[in-house]
Amino acid sequence: MGWLERNIIEPGKLPLLLALLAFVLTFVITRAITRLIRAGKGPFRNISGSGGVHVHHVVPGVILTIIGGFGAVAGGQHGFGSCLAAVLFGIGAGLVLDEFALVLHLADVYWTPDGRKSVEMVVLTASLVGLLLLGFSPLGVDDLSEDQQDNRAAVLGNILVNFAFALVALFKGKLRLAVVGLVIPLVALVAAVRLARPASPWAKRFYRNRPRARARSGLRAYHHDRRWAGPRRAFQDWIGGAPDPQPARSLERR
Repeated sequence: MGWLERNIIEPGKLPLLLALLAFVLTFVITRAITRLIRAGKGPFRNISGSGGVHVHHVVPGVILTIIGGFGAVAGGQHGFGSCLAAVLFGIGAGLVLDEFALVLHLADVYWTPDGRKSVEMVVLTASLVGLLLLGFSPLGVDDLSEDQQDNRAAVLGNILVNFAFALVALFKGKLRLAVVGLVIPLVALVAAVRLARPASPWAKRFYRNRPRARARSGLRAYHHDRRWAGPRRAFQDWIGGAPDPQPARSLERR
């Protein structure tokens, strides 16, 4: 209890902790229900509106996210109202990001390989919020000394430099590292100095006349994907459920 009081309650992080717990629990429960519906087990069924239109749970998720978000902003960092708003926001965010792939593709890809993007986004979001709870500040502001914190120019310079590293990592096709680098600047720095992904905007712009760099970039991406694509898919399938098998495409006759 002493650790909770000192590190969570006193700094005003209790709403953030409750939002994270509500977010994770909502995602876990939602995935469990959808997997039961998919298997035809249990009392759960899909919800249909007028005309037989399937109502995705991203709809109530958006409503709860709006209510909880505005409530959290209005309530500050302390008090029952702020905690309640944080829980509502976490539930809504869990429902929305569980169907992130549907919003991204504007199609029902929930049980397709593209649906794995929802699981990936949920894991990334939970990881970032967890880092914030542990005391990391966005763009490395917590790495400044007391003298630097008193100097607004130093604070602004530190933020801009760390943001630039994250932006370079993003243009190099390293979305995950860029997002995590916003919280842990060292991650963005490492991603920024390494070779870009072959299909990234950076590679298309700066490797166009550098065949050796293009070859090294493609080879590195190939080995990386070969090493991690399988375990990453297995992890996502374990959390969110394996996608439906895709029908084999028939060869077109010429």
